[in-house]
Amino acid sequence: MPILTTLGLAAALASTPTLPAAPAASNDPAFSRCLAGLQATAATQGIGADRFNEITTGLTPDPSVLGLLDAQPEFTTPIWDYLAALVDRQRVDDGRTLLQQHRDLLDRVSAQYGVDPATIVAVWGVESDYGRVFGKRPLLQSLATLSCAGRRQAFFRGELLALLKLIDRGDLQAQGLTGSWAGAFGHTQFMPSTYARIAVDGDGDGRRDLVGSIPDALASTANYLKRAGWRSGEPWGMEVRVPPGFNASQAGRTQRRALADWRVQGVTALDGSALVPPNLPADARAALLLPAGIKGPALLVFRNYDAIYSYNAAESYALAIATLADQLRGGTGLATAWPTDDPGIGRDERRQLQTLLLARGHDIGSADGMIGTATRRAIQAEQQRLGWANADGRAGQRILRALQQEAAAGTPATR
Repeated sequence: MPILTTLGLAAALASTPTLPAAPAASNDPAFSRCLAGLQATAATQGIGADRFNEITTGLTPDPSVLGLLDAQPEFTTPIWDYLAALVDRQRVDDGRTLLQQHRDLLDRVSAQYGVDPATIVAVWGVESDYGRVFGKRPLLQSLATLSCAGRRQAFFRGELLALLKLIDRGDLQAQGLTGSWAGAFGHTQFMPSTYARIAVDGDGDGRRDLVGSIPDALASTANYLKRAGWRSGEPWGMEVRVPPGFNASQAGRTQRRALADWRVQGVTALDGSALVPPNLPADARAALLLPAGIKGPALLVFRNYDAIYSYNAAESYALAIATLADQLRGGTGLATAWPTDDPGIGRDERRQLQTLLLARGHDIGSADGMIGTATRRAIQAEQQRLGWANADGRAGQRILRALQQEAAAGTPATR
């Protein structure tokens, strides 16, 4: 990963007089000075001044991304909401369709990298909803802004320089390139430095295009997982049962034990039979996850779970990939209920909820299944009207059922 250090930037600035000045792309003098320094650094890494200016002409800062560095979510997301949103009926159905549509490609990629098609497609589904959602922020603008202000400037300079190199070599076109506020982009949302290290040419056209080429994106995702330690043919994990009185402090992804140790602790298969995971070496070690505590699902995870986790270091994210992959193979999801009386809802139910909110006079736009600020505020208003003690704006089964019952009873809107 080509990370630009503070010392590297200082050295580059020292050589600035020998290079043409960067274009005056912004009325912000500090941003213009920063671009000049980045131009000097880019020159030391093979991107000439004229080419740098060509790529960055007209670039202006976007201060709105700076607040996202430290932003805290307005509404907390329990894991049952997170998984309900990312592993819903629509995403499973779409993924199964795409598994068939791209069967030949996926079989070839799987044979080359050793990662099964369902896991590759699950990453695609969670990262961009199978290419529907790439992110709307201009990538160069976001990374240039984060390179010149806020925390972690050195990290983002490295990402910006990696992106400039990808554009310079012809893998990507600068025009219209968008992604997340932090710089992830493409079908499976690689950061530029990851793209530079991991991306492969899956369609044989001589370019690594994870934006416009599905073969490149899926092959690159498989390559990432392989290099993260994926073991062909082995499972990511399994749902298990823990005994009454189990010491929950033994749970955690990094607390690995031999399978025999977990058997001694009383951990069994979900049906109560002996713990004998299939397709694992005799010396396999496993960790136990209790993502919602001792009363929720218990999962024994193996080496391939760590490979998924490395893609985005969050337990909820890794479980979304893993459980979506299971359902793409024909599974039915986790058997143990989450410890809540208000489960999460997927997009079909979210659209139903939004339709009910619209009928009650709330101005939330269209019923698109996306829960944004306007929808949350409308839910909060309805929760308050219903006299709920915790009016938190959360979209769950409870508020959906309450509004459905009122609609069935003909309760008029009060707005």
